[in-house]
Amino acid sequence: MLRTAFIVVRLTTARSARKRRSAVHPEQSFRRWAEGHLYTCGRGFLGMGASGQRDRTIERIRSLLESSGFYVSDAHHIRPTAFDLMARRDSLLLIIKALKNIDALAPSEAERLVELSALFGASVLMIGQTSGASPLEPGVVYNRYGIPILVEESLRDYLGKGVPPFLFSSPGGIFARIDGDRLRHLRLLRQLSLGALAGVAGVSRRTIQLYEDGGGAEISVVERIEQYLGEPIALPIEPFRAPRPMPRPTPGEEDEDDEGDSDDEDDGIPTPGRPRRPLPTGTSLRENVFRELDGMGWEVVVTVRCPFDAFSSGALGGQEEILLTAVGTLKTAQHRADLLQQIAHVAEGHALYVVTGSPSHRSIDGLPILTVRELRRHRDPAELIADIAERESA
Repeated sequence: MLRTAFIVVRLTTARSARKRRSAVHPEQSFRRWAEGHLYTCGRGFLGMGASGQRDRTIERIRSLLESSGFYVSDAHHIRPTAFDLMARRDSLLLIIKALKNIDALAPSEAERLVELSALFGASVLMIGQTSGASPLEPGVVYNRYGIPILVEESLRDYLGKGVPPFLFSSPGGIFARIDGDRLRHLRLLRQLSLGALAGVAGVSRRTIQLYEDGGGAEISVVERIEQYLGEPIALPIEPFRAPRPMPRPTPGEEDEDDEGDSDDEDDGIPTPGRPRRPLPTGTSLRENVFRELDGMGWEVVVTVRCPFDAFSSGALGGQEEILLTAVGTLKTAQHRADLLQQIAHVAEGHALYVVTGSPSHRSIDGLPILTVRELRRHRDPAELIADIAERESA
């Protein structure tokens, strides 16, 4: 049982064990797992500067998700991109982004991910390799702007072997979440005072109280307590959680990471306390399409750096329908048809491509193709969805 695994970590032993790559089983102790894997970089993302290496890394992640029972969209080659993969298993929807150096994540990119997760009702996960020049450690959950980050090896352990991460990175070091109720129970069972346990752990009585309230502790402290009590006190960490909305900067604040990047000045996505307002898209065709959808009763949100140009939602028959809309040429529609359909299926919604001219096909590989004139014929979301469903099966 994972619950009986000790979260005992000896960093010096771990460093000397870099080359040991034994398989992990849920019943192995956390000590053995950590000593064999902490400070081991894992196989992914080496040479990630090359596009081919990055594509192979994303494909490995995709294969891992598929083998774990997820339905996964194909990797795409849109650069720059807000996300790389979308995957679903039952009610769990994941948005995945791969990035070599997690410090390269700009606040605007993180905001796009957070807001996409809110739109889709998804959890966001980033897969990375380094923080600056320092390698990320397996078994540790990192965080940037509220987005959880794992190395590829940690994702493989979690999905393939059922071994969750137990550690998280925070300013000041690597920590573990304490099962406060269990710690209090074990202390009282052994008739230990707060002061006695504090002496064992090398912390204050007040700190022990904080641990019993569920606070986090440095791994060296957890090691001393677990060795003394002979029982595990650390909680596993769930990496698939929805990120919290990012606070908007106050007026006058500048985002140094986005200086000179006009795409990131306003992503058009509503955030708490920030009303949705029309966003110029740069082309009259896109603006006309989004205006038509809005006029039908769809709630339209313009997206940036996605395979689709807008996320729309509307209530039909007591349920919310999702519509992903892309706008462009018929040639581009032919290239993106399969990908858009896959993302729509993963999200349990529909996709639509609006083109110029008079296309000879009503759909491409199941992706409905409409002109602006055809789009205008629909009075409400129900009519449009009925037309889309007909074209999908054509």
